[in-house]
Amino acid sequence: MLKRVFSGITDPGLLRSSNQDDYHLDAQGRFFIVADGMGGHAGGQEASRLATDAIREHLEKEWGSPEPTQRLLQRAMLMANRAILNDQVEHPERADMGTTAVVLTFRDGDESPWCAHVGDSRLYRLRGPKLHQITEDHTWIARAVKENELTPDQARNHPWRHVLSQCLGRTNLNRLDIQPIPTQEGDRFLLCSDGLTEELSDALISSHMKSIRACDNAVKALVESAKQRGGRDNITVVLVALTMDQEVPDSGAVTDTGFVE
Repeated sequence: MLKRVFSGITDPGLLRSSNQDDYHLDAQGRFFIVADGMGGHAGGQEASRLATDAIREHLEKEWGSPEPTQRLLQRAMLMANRAILNDQVEHPERADMGTTAVVLTFRDGDESPWCAHVGDSRLYRLRGPKLHQITEDHTWIARAVKENELTPDQARNHPWRHVLSQCLGRTNLNRLDIQPIPTQEGDRFLLCSDGLTEELSDALISSHMKSIRACDNAVKALVESAKQRGGRDNITVVLVALTMDQEVPDSGAVTDTGFVE
């Protein structure tokens, strides 16, 4: 398997008083998680934390099991959903909380990494000059664009662009997208909350990812660029690079970084 170099950072942005995003970088580089909570200050923070913890705990516990990765991820996401629902019962003041989640795994024995997601946190793959959005947003606006009811330009500033059709923390959760992702040397994967994509176009995201080689510098540049363009929401960015050569992070980096084979 190709070496994996990775880094992650989260920032509250310029307008929010709290950070309702959460993320996790597995120290061994086996899996990566980004979650974006909603439901008020306390609710959003708790929902994203509960989801991240539940997914992480299940993956760590069952990583070496013979269970196929698709099923492993499905169970992890459903356990995260259940953890939030249970907390809603115990704390009625958080009854409307929920969270998005996007997960990327690199499991020995799999021909390719796998992605699971719900909501509008995204996974991108940069291959050469081309940036490709792997995940499909679970939003009203994404459906409208897909069915040609709106153009992408109309959707970008539509007042309903943040309305989710699916998220964790709902009894009617009926869609979890789980898929393998073909990879090759040089691919770079970006997991992010919509605080990044709300401010930066795909072209600008691609430009930062292509022009900055070190992962820790790239994630910081993406966050700073989003803040320069408004920083209206919490911003979380995780970058994973597949390489044959180790990238050495700059000393003193404020991000979480790692390197594994």
